[in-house]
Amino acid sequence: MSVSYTIDVTRLHAAIRLVMRGFGSEEAEVEAITANLIEANLTGHDSHGIGMLPRYVEAYQQRGLVPNQHVRTVLDAGSMLRLDGGAGFGQVIGYEAMQLGIARALQHGSCIVALGNSHHLGRIGAWAELATKSGLVSLHFVNVMARSIVAPYGGADARFGTNPFAAGIPVTGRMPVILDFATSMMAQGKTRVAFNKGELVPPDCLLDDHGRPTREPRFGVNPPFGALLAFGAHKGYGLALLCELLGGALAAGMTQHSEDVAQRRILNGMLTVLIDPAALADRAAFEHETLAFIDWVKASPAREGFDSVRIAGEPEREMLAHRTAHGVPVDATTWSEILDAAGRLGVDRAEVSAAADVS
Repeated sequence: MSVSYTIDVTRLHAAIRLVMRGFGSEEAEVEAITANLIEANLTGHDSHGIGMLPRYVEAYQQRGLVPNQHVRTVLDAGSMLRLDGGAGFGQVIGYEAMQLGIARALQHGSCIVALGNSHHLGRIGAWAELATKSGLVSLHFVNVMARSIVAPYGGADARFGTNPFAAGIPVTGRMPVILDFATSMMAQGKTRVAFNKGELVPPDCLLDDHGRPTREPRFGVNPPFGALLAFGAHKGYGLALLCELLGGALAAGMTQHSEDVAQRRILNGMLTVLIDPAALADRAAFEHETLAFIDWVKASPAREGFDSVRIAGEPEREMLAHRTAHGVPVDATTWSEILDAAGRLGVDRAEVSAAADVS
């Protein structure tokens, strides 16, 4: 097991801002990406948090990631938008795309947003959360243009990405329902986290380079590469296929059908469906039935090994409260990789460590 640091949230923000400025990002972009990455850590999704920065630096140095980009409208059909991200930081591109879509959904009652050519969009649940803040239901189908890392059902090698799906449902007077998951058994970033911590991945999640089951995370991190498995056998695989066709072929005009392991950029396509419940049905009736069902489900007695029934989004909010109060754990290997990445951007490693109070 590796050494781990627990970093105060305010100090972590200061440290990551220093790293982000090394990209030459404008200050608004620095703030947006810093906040998004740290929020992923705070909600327990370390796979999508600050540990992504070394990969971002590699993509930037290969010119596969372009700082200070803004979303561009390719097609404006009122309640349908087609947008291009110019390979810009997905934390900025995703926010701008969602803001455009939210405004149209509130105007027309619904909106379909097709976003392509965005660099890594981060935790997709963040975009579902943004929609619910405006009272909108949202569905998100996402493809991943990077090294293939997930095997098709029955296949022995990787053919597509982790292709996440997310959905958000607003609940007046309560926190929203936020469903957000990779269609693989685990996010690829979690193999990196396990590798850096010196831990094994859970059983039945990963294949080695010969298509055999393994718990060694190195097959998801370093060559020779293996492949993650889709969750739920053919069911997760089927949803991953939909994400590729809707988020990739339809929204982005790009799907994963070739292999270049040298490419470090992560491009996402995302098809988002936004619905204003008040425009489709009686909002009061919708909310009454939503609350009634949630209360009914949560009233189920906890079985052995569980303390209660939770609704999608609740575990993240519990982790957010805990880590905000007590700090963010970062293993020593990941922190060292972040410092190395900062150095490649010309940022003083010692200054970053001092900002985080990590020695």
